[in-house]
Amino acid sequence: MVSTKDLIKVNDYCSKFNLSTLHPLVSVHDLSEGTLDGREHAEAVRYHFYGVFLKQGEGCILRYGRQNYDYQDGTLVFLAPGQVVHVGHIDASFKPYGHALLFHPDLFYGTQLAKTISEYSFFSYLSHEALHISKKERQLVLDLFDKIRTELSHGIDKHSKELVVANIQLFLKYCMRFYDRQFITREKENLGVIQRFEMSLNSYIQTGKARELGTPSVGYFAKEQNLSSNYFGDLVKKETGKSANDHIQDQLIEIAKQKIFDPEKTLSEIAYELGFKYPQHFTRLFKNKVGYSPQKFRSLN
Repeated sequence: MVSTKDLIKVNDYCSKFNLSTLHPLVSVHDLSEGTLDGREHAEAVRYHFYGVFLKQGEGCILRYGRQNYDYQDGTLVFLAPGQVVHVGHIDASFKPYGHALLFHPDLFYGTQLAKTISEYSFFSYLSHEALHISKKERQLVLDLFDKIRTELSHGIDKHSKELVVANIQLFLKYCMRFYDRQFITREKENLGVIQRFEMSLNSYIQTGKARELGTPSVGYFAKEQNLSSNYFGDLVKKETGKSANDHIQDQLIEIAKQKIFDPEKTLSEIAYELGFKYPQHFTRLFKNKVGYSPQKFRSLN
């Protein structure tokens, strides 16, 4: 059975590397300044706060399973509350190397970031979908980390929370830009994902899987390509301008239009063949997309 250690507070992580914290809800560290506390070892660690790690070098203790990409000056890995990281064997002489930004959700309650944190979907990406940054981007990340560290060192006053949260939000906005760049530089690989998605979607419906498994979901096709649902959805959106769910619904409607021409099929049969559990759900989607009910569409043709 895998042993899992829960990191509840930001300081729970910091104490593992003998690093001091300046604020109970947020911390920024150069990990090379710490030393590993090897008194206990868990095979997996569950985070209860957000973590962003700028990993450098090959001595990484997290099991990423990632490939070698074009940007080798640093890799940014994002963790959200509730995520579990599997830890490989740690050598007694291991020296932490890299940088970490840790912040608890309590930090930004009541702020704009609390309303927008869900927009940063990269917190739910898989480890092999990490952000690979250039030397110039890495320096910008370190500058932003330094601004947050400087503010924490200033001492807590009435402006501290607002300024720290604002700098974290600025950092996350830059990360969105970096991910957009990463999607662009991998255009060839991304187009392959889109093509496989469209072929698989058509096959899913035409071969009867929809009747057996239900209407196709984004998660099904993401898993098929070994991608997280969020990364897959963001990739499809950036490449096509439409969400993966819109692609699925549009394909369902196009196939439905073809089936409606067959007078031998009832509308309920068509709905079940497309994976709808209830025909009225099919009718609602069709009318929303086409402007007519399936019955009305049939009568017009």
